[in-house]
Formats: sequence, structure tokens, C-alpha cells
Amino acid sequence: MQLDRKFPTLLDRYYGWIVIAAIALLYAPLIAHWYDGWLNKNISLEHEYFSHGLIGLPFAAYIAWTDTRSRWRRLSEVTHPLAVPFLITGGIFYLSGLPDFTNLSFPLVLIGVCLWFKGIPGLKLEKFPLLLVILATPNEIPYLISPYTLPLQSFIASCAGFILTHFDVPVTVEQIYLYVNDKIVEVAPHCSGLKMLLTSLYVALMLLYWTGTLTSRGKTLTFLGSTVILSVTANIIRNTLLTFFHGTGREQIFAWLHEGWGGDLYSACMLGLLIPLLGSIEWIADYFHPGTDLEEG
Repeated sequence: MQLDRKFPTLLDRYYGWIVIAAIALLYAPLIAHWYDGWLNKNISLEHEYFSHGLIGLPFAAYIAWTDTRSRWRRLSEVTHPLAVPFLITGGIFYLSGLPDFTNLSFPLVLIGVCLWFKGIPGLKLEKFPLLLVILATPNEIPYLISPYTLPLQSFIASCAGFILTHFDVPVTVEQIYLYVNDKIVEVAPHCSGLKMLLTSLYVALMLLYWTGTLTSRGKTLTFLGSTVILSVTANIIRNTLLTFFHGTGREQIFAWLHEGWGGDLYSACMLGLLIPLLGSIEWIADYFHPGTDLEEG
């Protein structure tokens, strides 16, 4: 009888850890595949749009472990009815063998686990790390929206042509094409800055959470809007440089900035500018509203 009582007690005590270990074992190969594709760029072009998951997924795990774990323990153990549909759907997607469905099963299972253990309060508590996971899960959304980036492509091409003209570079702009010395550069959907824009907004969300600024609606909206402007501006400059290098025969530096590590360095520098940008927004808001909560939402 003592063993009969002890086994359920141990099972109840370590039940959560068993579930975490099971999820880790199931999804470790999938996440390893994502990381291999993001690092070595041997994954599909659409899935490269989610390479911000390289830092986003560890940050989500960090938040769940350090920031919300103590509050999670204090929540009442209650199972929401929606937990079962999420878990079943996630399981079916995982077993389907279809790459996109298998990918989407990861956030679905995590949502289901939250609802199973702590109900809606648990889901609300983990909403930000779950959001980071969802936004880093590869899917076909970039492929679906790429046909609608034509206005952005044309805008970038026009701006790049305008800049080159003022530096006395003979350039002709036709919609999304730039011609310099009979050489053509296309501002393709992938070159329109959509990937950088998505990455910039993702990193911006991480910074807002890290600094505690996410609680301020005014600062958050201002920072996200400024991030969009900064990202588009940086991409205009990058396409201007690419057009200049290609049009003037500087193919080595063109390849370095276009497909080499120079492009990664350029993106990293642009993302680094988000830190002083957020600091400036906070300073301006505190300067004009010292000691008030007018901007809080």
C-alpha cells in the first residue's frame, strides 16, 4: 500500500517535467532542422524570413524560465476545454509529415499545454514567449504576401534611383528595375526588405519587453513605427549601394554585400541602431511627460 501511494505522489510531483521532457524529445530534431537551415541558409527562401528565431526562441525559453516560472507555480491547476482540441490538432499536424503542418504543431502543442495545466490564466501569463515562438515558426505567409510587395519594391527602386542621380550616377528606373551602364538590378520581393522588416519588428518586440517599455502603449507604437521607417530607409541605402557596385563593375563587393557576410553585417548594424532609437524615444517621452503616466496604456 505504501508503494501504491508513493507512485502517484511522485508522478504528480514530476508530471510537468515529464511533459516538458516529452516535448523536448519530440521537437528537438525539428528545431535543430530550423537552426541548421537558418545558420547555413540551406532552408527554403520563405523559411529564411524566420531566421530571427535564432535569438527569439532562446529568449522565449529564458522568459518562461526566469520571469514567469514563479508566477506559473502560484496559478491554480485548472484545465480549459480548448486544451484538448489544441493538443489533438498539434498531434495530427506533427504526425502528418507535411513540413508546414509539422512546424505549426509546435506552437499549437505549447498553447495546448498551457491551457491543460493552468487554463486561460496560464495562457495569458505565457502570452509573450508564446508570441515569440509563433512569430519564429516557419510558414508560408511570406510567400503569400510577396505578390503584394510591388508598391514597396517600386518605392525602394525610385528612392535608390533618386539618390544615385544626385551623385551623378547615370541611372534609369523602370518600375522595380534600375539600369546603370547597361547593367540591371532588380528590387525583387526578397530584396524589398520584407525579411529585414519582419526581423526588425521582432527584435523591437524583444527590446520592448526587455526594457519594460512594452507596458507603455505610446512608447511601443512610436518605437514600432520608427522601426519600420528605419528598416525601410536602411534597405533603400542597401539597394542603392548594390546598384552602384553592380553598375560600376565592382562585382566582388557587390557579391559581398548581396549574398556574402557583408549583408549579414549590414543587417546586424541596422538592428543595433534599434537600441539607441528606443533610448531616444524613452528620453523624449520622459522629458515631455516627467513623472506622469500619460503615455501608459
